[in-house]
Amino acid sequence: MQQEANRENGNTSLPPFAPLARRSQCAKTAGQVLKTTTMKTIRAQNVFAAALVGALAFTTIMARAADPLPAWNDGPAKKSIVAFVERVTKEGSPDFVPPAERIATFDNDGTLWAEQPIYFQLLFVIDRVKALAPLHPEWKTKEPFASLLKGDTKTALTGGEKSLMEMMAATHTGMTTEEFSKIVSDWIGTAKHPKTGRLYTEMVYQPMLELLAYLRANGFKTFIVSGGGIEFMRPWTEKVYGIPPEQVVGSSGKLKFELRDGQPVLVKLSAVDFIDDKEGKPVGIQSHIGRRPIAAFGNSDGDLQMLQWTAAGSGPRFCLYVHHDDAVREFAYDRKSSIGRLDKGLDEAAAKRWTVVSMKDDWKRILAFER
Repeated sequence: MQQEANRENGNTSLPPFAPLARRSQCAKTAGQVLKTTTMKTIRAQNVFAAALVGALAFTTIMARAADPLPAWNDGPAKKSIVAFVERVTKEGSPDFVPPAERIATFDNDGTLWAEQPIYFQLLFVIDRVKALAPLHPEWKTKEPFASLLKGDTKTALTGGEKSLMEMMAATHTGMTTEEFSKIVSDWIGTAKHPKTGRLYTEMVYQPMLELLAYLRANGFKTFIVSGGGIEFMRPWTEKVYGIPPEQVVGSSGKLKFELRDGQPVLVKLSAVDFIDDKEGKPVGIQSHIGRRPIAAFGNSDGDLQMLQWTAAGSGPRFCLYVHHDDAVREFAYDRKSSIGRLDKGLDEAAAKRWTVVSMKDDWKRILAFER
């Protein structure tokens, strides 16, 4: 009777004595509604978060794409590089250079990787002398080996090129090219820099790695032109720099074809054809590459003739010197250094308005392992 009265009066709420099952059902329905709403909110938040992460990732990718040289500070050096590349790659421009002619040459020691406190290949020679010393007891009294084994590198090198050639002949010859390549690969994969304790292949310049990649992305072919040994560099330059063995120009030893156990091999002889720094680099470029570069990069007076040869060509040209002026993050040296001296090159760069990179001012990062 009471329920009928309630309906007649328009009162449809549950009376105090409504069955417990119906109250439980209402509570359950309310809980489901609350749960559904909460889940929708969480899903919306997750979608928003994912969209935010995606947007940030996209922004980062776009920023990197927009700036191919992120380890370089925005300044005259970076701007000169970008301006030159854009100038020679813009089709229809009077300065456009066909991809086949976009040759860029790089010195190695001091330009692509560090060269202090001593050239890395010389450290390799020293380690090879020590490793082979038990087989050569005569080296204990014979120079330059005796001084080298005593740790006196300065005295060992007083003979200049003659001493170096003698050590290289004793440690680099008599083996096949494959055997020598393995020796170099084993050494470069384990030997550590005396100051930083890092592998030598970690002592490479991050800004220059970016520059190599940037040039190749714009149709350039990049070459190493170094006074260092060609067989010493070839086993690792492709992995470290992206420069394949056939694009490495350097000093090379004479080779001889032989059959060993019925297998054809190339054996390294003691005679060496040095690609000397200075005048030897343009000669090496012509002999091995056959095209004059339109861009050249170095760090010392030993690279001056390569830059001069490059600059003397017709059409747009680009020459750059890396100036080691950051004693805190790397080494500071130039006009009076016995290794990597940059004296005449600095003067000519100023006179001819070549680009000079200040490690201290132009590079956010110097070495590749820095963060």
